[in-house]
Amino acid sequence: MAEWWLCGAHNPLSDEPDNDVHLRDGQVVGTGRAPQDATRLNVHGLWILPVMSDLSNRLRSTRQLDHELSAAAKAGFGQVLILPDTQPVLDVPAQVTSFLERARRSFPLDVHVVGAMTRALEGKVLSNMAALKGAGCFGVSQVRYPISSIETLLRSFQYAATHQLMVFIHPEEPSLAQGCVHEGLISTRLGLPGIPSTAETVALAAQLLLVEQTGVRAHVGQVSTAGSVRLLAWAKQEGLPVTADVSIHHLLLTDAAIEGFDAMAHIRPPLRSERDRQSLCAAVDEGIIDAIVSAHEPLEKSAKQAPFAATTPGISAVDGFLSLAMSLVDKRLLALDSLIRALSSNPARILSHEIPFLRSGDEASFLLYDTKAMWQLEPASMNSQGHNTPYLHQSLQGQVCQVWLKGQPLLANPSFQQPKVF
Repeated sequence: MAEWWLCGAHNPLSDEPDNDVHLRDGQVVGTGRAPQDATRLNVHGLWILPVMSDLSNRLRSTRQLDHELSAAAKAGFGQVLILPDTQPVLDVPAQVTSFLERARRSFPLDVHVVGAMTRALEGKVLSNMAALKGAGCFGVSQVRYPISSIETLLRSFQYAATHQLMVFIHPEEPSLAQGCVHEGLISTRLGLPGIPSTAETVALAAQLLLVEQTGVRAHVGQVSTAGSVRLLAWAKQEGLPVTADVSIHHLLLTDAAIEGFDAMAHIRPPLRSERDRQSLCAAVDEGIIDAIVSAHEPLEKSAKQAPFAATTPGISAVDGFLSLAMSLVDKRLLALDSLIRALSSNPARILSHEIPFLRSGDEASFLLYDTKAMWQLEPASMNSQGHNTPYLHQSLQGQVCQVWLKGQPLLANPSFQQPKVF
């Protein structure tokens, strides 16, 4: 029997933040003060936090699955949601079943799958949503692939509502989204074709009206504009069954990051204005936006080696994710409790899958975080195979030291040594 106490960990979410944590055979026994004769592990100065849940993990190829799930787990994610625009597209029940079986063999984190709303995401013929649900899909999505008509979108929402499937919306009006960056002064100066904010808000307005008509549960992914925040506030005020998320990048960066034609900052939806960024941060703090996501898109090196407009949009985002998220608190852009809700409890609620945190009798699932650690994000320190990030070579403060998932410890950082027994 393996039994010990984690001593000195700080729980910022607790009224008694400095209780020791008692573990036995991977289960939480309780919290309190470790007795003198106990096997005690010194984790003094580290924060103990819930593992995170990610509602947007983008795998371009299912060949990346094992490696990228490992990277997510070591970054502190206890569950991830995979969108359907993989290669091959997740539009056939047998593919979904095979995908989930393989994912669940890889790591102890929970993997949820969103199936394609239309066959091959071509936007014409509805997928067999009932069969996709039977295969294990949590919901359906068209991601950002165009759909043939509003009437087809309406039928999709009605079909999903009939089978209690959530629809995952990524609002973008194709006719307005022909560019590659936010339409504004910077895009004009650089001579890059822009995507106006209305490309998102026009699509979102129509989709919310269809949600109101059909009653389908909807989740809006990667909101990027102040206008979308206003629309979401209206939807929630009206009591529509709508939740939303924003990527960590849209909370930290603006279109200024593309200066010098930096393709690492090429993302979809594009990085927006400072006004948009501030509105998004406020919306998370106020609960209008429920969750913060990684929008993790690992790409090969060649994907960013072309003229800016020809590069593939996407940022590799699980490595250093919590450090970047915590910087929002350090900059007083978010309250700590708002951040933790947006990273853990809210996305878990959306997935209808709570991960217990330090609850007696449950398998241990938590992370240890060193708030004082200073480190650089370098390719050698990244667990993801994708090194396409604008944060590369930057110094970050705070680091995930160790992760426990379902009673199993994972070494999140090779430099972290086993806590000293004393």
